[in-house]
Amino acid sequence: ITLANAFEVADDVLRQGLQSISELIKIPAMVNLDFADVMAVMKDAGYAHMGVGTASGRDKAETAAQAAISSPLIETSMEGARGVIINITGSPDIGLEEVETASEIIAKAAHADANIIWGATLDDSLEDQIRVTVIATGANSEGVKRSSGKTDTGVGAGAGSGAGAASSSGLVSSSSAKKESKKNEDVSDDDDYYDIMSIFNRK
Repeated sequence: ITLANAFEVADDVLRQGLQSISELIKIPAMVNLDFADVMAVMKDAGYAHMGVGTASGRDKAETAAQAAISSPLIETSMEGARGVIINITGSPDIGLEEVETASEIIAKAAHADANIIWGATLDDSLEDQIRVTVIATGANSEGVKRSSGKTDTGVGAGAGSGAGAASSSGLVSSSSAKKESKKNEDVSDDDDYYDIMSIFNRK
């Protein structure tokens, strides 16, 4: 891999993180998710694992879900997460069994008592593909594995190819992005918005 390609991958990871959050909030869906759902999971929740998995063909639901909950490149995990947002996007003919399969895989990776918020979106352009987006917070500290041994936070991704082509982003700190005003219980919606967006301004 060249230096230029390495930077392209890093830039694409940041794009995926921003895009996955913005699409959850702004794009109308069959089972809709909004900014309040994102805040319910991410506000004052510490580290957040974000993953996006896309797959097609046989076992696409399982492949996409597995890609969304793991990040092989930087060895992260959402194991034991207590707050989870799941959004499943597919073509209008996506099967109920496929949605259930993807949801169950993600739910099993989370804590037994996790607050799981679920959404579904139909997209004609996906055809045979299914895309699974996961935002998870409150994961076990043991699930944060970094091959470099560093403790700083950032964003990273692993990518696959073929029928299970997938990408997933790593861990970012939501607690470190909080302003001093978070001490007040009545935090404005504008402050909440900038708190979330500031997460992705750090690498």
